[in-house]
Amino acid sequence: MPRLFSAYVIVDWSAAAKPTTGADSIWIGVLKRDIRFRMAFESFNPSTRAEAETRLNLILDDLRKRGERVLLGFDFPLGFPRGFAAALSLPGDEPWRAVWDQLNKMVKDKPDNLNNRFGVGSEINRRMTGGPFPFWGCPPKDTLTTLQPKRSRPHGPDDLPEFRYADEAAKGASSIWKLYYNGSVGGQAILGIPFVRRQKVARGDGFRAWPFETGFKALTEKDLEGVEVVVAEVYPSLLKPAVAPGEVKDLAQVRTTAEHFARLDEANKLGALFAPPKGTPATVVAEVEREEGWILGAGA
Repeated sequence: MPRLFSAYVIVDWSAAAKPTTGADSIWIGVLKRDIRFRMAFESFNPSTRAEAETRLNLILDDLRKRGERVLLGFDFPLGFPRGFAAALSLPGDEPWRAVWDQLNKMVKDKPDNLNNRFGVGSEINRRMTGGPFPFWGCPPKDTLTTLQPKRSRPHGPDDLPEFRYADEAAKGASSIWKLYYNGSVGGQAILGIPFVRRQKVARGDGFRAWPFETGFKALTEKDLEGVEVVVAEVYPSLLKPAVAPGEVKDLAQVRTTAEHFARLDEANKLGALFAPPKGTPATVVAEVEREEGWILGAGA
C-alpha cells in the first residue's frame, strides 16, 4: 500500500505580540522527498505570523505543483469545548465552522505581531457570562472587568467544560481558556484558527480539516482522493524529542513529530491514527466531529 501522504509539515505556533525567533517562537518543519526521492527535513523560523503565512503558502504551493499530498499539523486546538458555539448563539449546523468564521471577524493581527487576543477573549466572556469567565490570563496592564490575569473561579456543572475530550485523552494538555503564561494554547488558538481558515478559503475543497470534514475515522487512500492537504491538530509533547546539542527544543519537536508520522505512514499505520481511540462512545465522536476537534494520536 502506498503512503497516504508524501510530505509532512508541522507548525509550532506562537501568540507573541512582537517579532521573535529562537525558543518560544514559530517553527515550521517540512519533511519531504529530495531530488533523489529520499525523505529530507528542513525548517524555518519566521519572526512573525505574517512571515509564517507567506512561508507556508510558498511551501504548500510548491508541494501542490509537485503533486504531493500534505499532512499539515498545528500545535493548537482547531475547535473549542462542546457548547461554545451555542453559548455565543452562532448560526448554522456546523459549530466548528461558525466558530472559525466568528474568530475571523474578531481577530486583528498586525504584520509586527501586535494582536488583540486579550480583547477577543474579553469580548467573548462579556457575551457569554458578563464576567471574567471562562477565558482568563493576561498581563496586568491588559486587565478588564471581563478578563483577569488569574482564573476567577473553577468550572462548575452548569459551565462549559474546562477541557475538550481530546485534552483529557492527551493527559497534560492545557485548557483552551488560558490565554497567557506557559502553555497558553487559548491565545494560540484565537490567533491560529483564522490563519488556518484563510488557508482553507484560499485552497478550497482540496484542503480538508480533520476531523470536521473527513469524519473522526480511519482514513484511506479512497477517502483522500482529490485532497491536497489534510490539516490536523498535533501535540508534540506526546512524543519525546531527541534534542541535539545547541538545538532549540521547538525545532526538535517539529522534526520529531514530522518523522513520527512519516514512519507510521511508511508502515501503513498512519490512517488508523485518524480514528477514535478504541471504546470511544458515539456521543463523544459526534461532539468531536461537530465542534471540539481532536489531537492526532491522543489516546492511541
